[in-house]
Amino acid sequence: MLLIATLLGAPPGGKAATFGWDVFDAWDSIHYRSIATSGYEYMADGKGHNIAFFPLFPLIVRGVMSLGFPFEVAGTLVNNIAFIAALYCVYLWVKESHSIQAARWATAVLAWCPPSLFTAVIYTEGLYLLLSTMALRTFEEHQYSWTALCGAMATATRPTGIVLIPTFLIAAWKERRSPIAYSAALATSTGSLLFSVYCALEFDDPLAFIHAQRGWRATLGFDWLGWLKMLMQITVGTTNWNHGYLKNPLHPLLFAIIVALGYLLWRYRQQWGAAKVDYGFAILFLFLWILAGDPLINTVSVLGGAYLLWYLRKQLTLVTVIYGFCALGLILVSGGTWSLNRIAYGIVSLSIALGVLLSRQPRWGYLTMFFFAILLASFSVRFAQELWVG
Repeated sequence: MLLIATLLGAPPGGKAATFGWDVFDAWDSIHYRSIATSGYEYMADGKGHNIAFFPLFPLIVRGVMSLGFPFEVAGTLVNNIAFIAALYCVYLWVKESHSIQAARWATAVLAWCPPSLFTAVIYTEGLYLLLSTMALRTFEEHQYSWTALCGAMATATRPTGIVLIPTFLIAAWKERRSPIAYSAALATSTGSLLFSVYCALEFDDPLAFIHAQRGWRATLGFDWLGWLKMLMQITVGTTNWNHGYLKNPLHPLLFAIIVALGYLLWRYRQQWGAAKVDYGFAILFLFLWILAGDPLINTVSVLGGAYLLWYLRKQLTLVTVIYGFCALGLILVSGGTWSLNRIAYGIVSLSIALGVLLSRQPRWGYLTMFFFAILLASFSVRFAQELWVG
C-alpha cells in the first residue's frame, strides 16, 4: 500500500495512491472520521447516515486522538494493535483446544486471509476480532465476568456482535451450564442496548442504527436476487448477466472447461496421485478466480465457510460451531450481498476451522497461503487507490 501502490498511476474509477497515512483512510473510514471528530448524525429519510456505525471503535480512536495523534494515525494504530492482540488470543485458544499445529495454521489463515487488509486500515475488523474471540474463549473457559465484558464491548463495536447472545444461550443449554452462564449471555447485549438508549435520547429513535442501514440495504431478509446474480456472474459472466443474453460466449465456455477439467482430475485422482491432483485443483481454482473475480470469493467465503463448519463440526468446539453458524445465518438474512468476504472474515470460527483443516493437509495449506498472498496484495493496492474491495 505504501510502496507498490504509490508507484502506480491512477486507475479508472480510482485515484493515485500517495505515500502517507491517507492510504489507510478510505470508504467506511470517512464515517468513523466523522463520528470521532463531529459525533453522530441521523435523519429518518431512508438514506445512509453514520449512526449505522457502532460507537466503540470511534470512541477509542477519539481517545487516542486526545493524545495528539491525527485521525489517520490514531485509527490505524487502534485497528492494528487490536488485530495483533487478536492473533495472539486465537493462537492460545486453538492451541489449548486443538494442537499447536492447528494454532499456527489458524493464526496464519487469520493473518493472510485477503480481507485481513481491513485489519490494517481504519475499519473495525481488528477490534471486533479481538473482542469476539475473547468473549468466545472466556465463555468456553467458564470465565463469565470476562465473557460479559468482552461480549458487551463486541456488541458495541459491530452489529454482528449480537449473534454472541444466541451463541452463548444455545451453548449453555446444550452443555447444561449454570444460570450464571445465561446471565453472561444476556449481559453481552449491554453494548447494543446502551447504543439504543443513546439513539432514543439523541434522535428519538432507539432503532436509528438499524433504520440507517436502509441507505445500504433497503430491506432485510434473504437477498435471493443478489445471490443469483453472483452465481450467474461466476458461471456465465458479468457482461452476459448485465445484457441479458450471451454477448460474451468465451466466459461460459472457459467456465465449462474448468469444471470439466476438475471432474477429470477427481475422476482419475487414483491414477495421477495426490500431489498432482492437489496442484491441479489449485491451478484450476486460480484460473476460476481470474475468470470470475470477487463474486467467486464472496460466494466461497459464505457457502464454503458453512460447509467447512459442518464438515468439522465434531472436531471443533461447540461454541466455535454455534457462533459460526449463527453469524453466517445473520449474513444470509442481512438483505444484501455486499462485502460478504469481509463480513465472513470477521467470523473467527471460519479461520479456526480452516486452520484445523490445513494443519492436517499441509500441502493444501501452503497452496492456500500462496493464493491468499496474491489476493491480499491485490486487495491492498485496490484499497490504496480507493477502488472498491469486496
